[in-house]
Amino acid sequence: MIGPDPEAMQRYSFFSLARNALSQHEGWQRAWRSPPLKPDYDVVIVGAGGHGLSTAYHLAKEHGVSNVAVIEKGWLGGGNTARNTHTIRSNYLRDVSIRFHDVSVKLYEQLSRELNYNILFSQRSMIDLIQSWGKMRDLRRRSLAMALHGPAYQLITVDELKRRIPAMGDLSDVRLPPLGGMLHPEGAMARHDAVAWSYARAADARGVEIHQHTEVTGFTFAANGAVTGVETNRGVVRAGKVALATAGNTSHVIAKAGLNLPLVTRNLQAFVSEPVKPIIDVIVNCPDVGLYVMQSDKGELVIGGGTDPIPSYRQGCHFATFEDVVASLVELFPRFRNLKMLRQWGGAIEFAYDASPIISATDIPGLHVSTGWYGGFKSIPVGGLTYAHLIATGQPHPLAGSFGLDRFRGLRFLLEAGTVAQR
Repeated sequence: MIGPDPEAMQRYSFFSLARNALSQHEGWQRAWRSPPLKPDYDVVIVGAGGHGLSTAYHLAKEHGVSNVAVIEKGWLGGGNTARNTHTIRSNYLRDVSIRFHDVSVKLYEQLSRELNYNILFSQRSMIDLIQSWGKMRDLRRRSLAMALHGPAYQLITVDELKRRIPAMGDLSDVRLPPLGGMLHPEGAMARHDAVAWSYARAADARGVEIHQHTEVTGFTFAANGAVTGVETNRGVVRAGKVALATAGNTSHVIAKAGLNLPLVTRNLQAFVSEPVKPIIDVIVNCPDVGLYVMQSDKGELVIGGGTDPIPSYRQGCHFATFEDVVASLVELFPRFRNLKMLRQWGGAIEFAYDASPIISATDIPGLHVSTGWYGGFKSIPVGGLTYAHLIATGQPHPLAGSFGLDRFRGLRFLLEAGTVAQR
C-alpha cells in the first residue's frame, strides 16, 4: 500500500518496467488505496474526476492539507472526465481567460514528469478553420487579444491550410469555402483517463483518501447555517469544508443544500471512427459549421460538434446534432465517407450564463463550488491549483479572482467568446 509519503510512491520508469517483467508484473504497488471511510475530515471533495482529484493533490502539495476525502458516486474518473475529447488550448478572448488557460497548458506540458505518469501529452497544434468573414473578424480580434499575453494564434492562408491538413478534399466544392485558418501552436491532446489516474495516484501518496461508490444524499448544517459535512449512502461524514467538483451534476447536488446556481446543462456528444493509419496530425476545429476532428494515438478519428439545442441531462445521441456534424465532416473530408463508426457517447456539461467558469465560495459558509467548465478537461491542472488555494486560504487565487459567484449579482458578466457556448 502507498502511504502518506510521496517518497514512498513507486516510481514508474523503463527500469521498473523491466524489473517487474521478471516477476510477471506481480510486484507493482496499487496505484491508490481503498481505506475505510472515516467519520470526519478537514475537507471533503465531492467528485473524483479530473478537477476534484487535481484540487486534492494541490491541497496536499501546496497547502499541506492532506486530511482530505474525495468521494465519488461512481468510479474514479467515470463521469465527464471519461466523456470528453481531450483537447487542451488557450485560445480565448478575455484577458483573464487567456492567462488562466495559458497557465494550464504550461502545467500540462510538465504534468507527466511532475506526477511520474505518462498522460500521452501530444502538443500537435490546433487549427480553427475560417469559413465566413464574420468568423474572420472574430478570430482576428481574439488573435490580437492573445498577442498581449503570450500564446500564439496566427492567421494562415488557404494554401498553408491545405499543406497542414492534406486529408481535406477539394475545398472549391465546399458550400462555405475556407478563407484561411488560425493556427494555435500550443494546442494539444492528452489521455483523459491517464490524467485522472495520475492525479489520484499522486494525491493518494500525499495522504488524500479516495472513496468510490460513495453518493452524497444531503448535507449537514450547524445552527448558524454553515455546512458541517455530507450525508452519504455510507453514513454521515463531517468536514470543516465541503468542495463540490461534480461536473454535469452540480445543479442537482447543490440543490440538496437549497441553492440554485446560474448554470445551464446540455448534452455534448462525440463519436470515434474505426482506427486508421495516421492521417491528421493537428486538431481541426470548424466553428462555422460546428465540427471538430482529431486523431487519437490509437488511430481513431475523434469527431464532435456543438451542444444539443435544448437543455438536457442526457448522455446519449441527439440525432439531429449528430447528423449535422456528420454532414459537415463528409463535406470537408469526403474521403472519410466510408469510415465505420466505432462508438458514440455524450456528456452532460454545465456552463454559466456568461460561459466562464465558477470557482467560488457560496452563500452557505463552508461550501465551495467549482463548475461551469465548458470543455473543462483543458483546465484540470489550473482549475485544481486555483480551487485548492480558495479552499485552503479562503481567498481567490490571483488567476481566478474574476470567476466568483459575486459577478452575477452585479451583472459583471465575463462573456467569453472562446467557448462553443458563444458560437
